[in-house]
Amino acid sequence: MQDAGIGIPLADQERLFDSFFRAKNVGIIPGTGLGLSIVKKCVDLHGVEIALSSEEDVGSKFTVTLPLAKLEEEQLSPATP
Repeated sequence: MQDAGIGIPLADQERLFDSFFRAKNVGIIPGTGLGLSIVKKCVDLHGVEIALSSEEDVGSKFTVTLPLAKLEEEQLSPATP
């Protein structure tokens, strides 16, 4: 997912997935700081990776990488009764 929003300051990116954390540049934009922490927990539970690329005043890009090799391996293994 990619947007052309306010971007996330580099100093805040390390804590972005922490519960209730909000970047310093959000101003009056409403939010609780829970959305990305929930996404991170889901991603971790499914063995998936999430990466962030962001620049202030340019936008942010989140990339989710699925473990395709594992999926292919499970599809090729014989079914067990």
